[in-house]
Amino acid sequence: MTRTAFFISDGTGITAESLGRSLLAQFSNVEIAMITKPYVDTLDKARELLKVIEATAARDGHRPLIIDTIVDQGIRDVIRQAPGFKADIFSTFLEPLEQELNTHSSYSVGRTHSIGSEDVYMDRIHSVHFALDNDDGARTHQYDQADIILVGVSRCGKTPTSLYLALQFGIRAANYPLTEDDQDEDGVLKLPKSLAPHRHKLFGLTIDPRRLAAIRHERRPNSRYSSMDQCMQEVEQAESLYRTMNIPSIDTTRFSVEEISTRMIAETGLARRFSPR
Repeated sequence: MTRTAFFISDGTGITAESLGRSLLAQFSNVEIAMITKPYVDTLDKARELLKVIEATAARDGHRPLIIDTIVDQGIRDVIRQAPGFKADIFSTFLEPLEQELNTHSSYSVGRTHSIGSEDVYMDRIHSVHFALDNDDGARTHQYDQADIILVGVSRCGKTPTSLYLALQFGIRAANYPLTEDDQDEDGVLKLPKSLAPHRHKLFGLTIDPRRLAAIRHERRPNSRYSSMDQCMQEVEQAESLYRTMNIPSIDTTRFSVEEISTRMIAETGLARRFSPR
């Protein structure tokens, strides 16, 4: 018997997913397909998700499990219409799940980490190695193996995001810095030749020039590299390139690496090899 569990959030979904996986890991004799739905933050998104849950219930022949951390009451009201077993409060999860799944919890500590742990560990290691080997445009010949290639100006968050995607989700992320070397003779930023064959994998990062200047100042104070004029010019050119080449992008200024990564996954539909533990 296979059941489907939805981890739903109007934020990153990391809390709902981590909590849900920890709880469902106690039921080792039930096969559970787990689906994470982050940023369900509008009524339209909630209604679309409602349709997905209804279709899942019809397909499985069993009502899905729904674990959410949604705050907005209007969105919660929509999700409550779904034909599923709903769990909202951690302290009340285990006993209702025992009744719903018709089995006793093992009450084992750390069951989440034991599910496919060796495969997950190796995937994590390989993905992190890939991110390190392909950091900052180091090995462009490996881009055919990448799941995604992050592009952006220096110090906009490419490296930490690549490593987080690798460590938390097993996504093979490369990153390439857009620099003056990629400008044409007129000083216009062009798509580098090494990226052109992989255009469908590109995802742009941008940042507020003031924030960028502050970050760069910590590394190279009072330099042209950290000057406001230089930061403004680089950001403007990068954003122009994204628009011209229709490259999806995100502004990293006010987002944590967790938020950047999960928003990127939500927008691109990237497949996770595993989920955060």
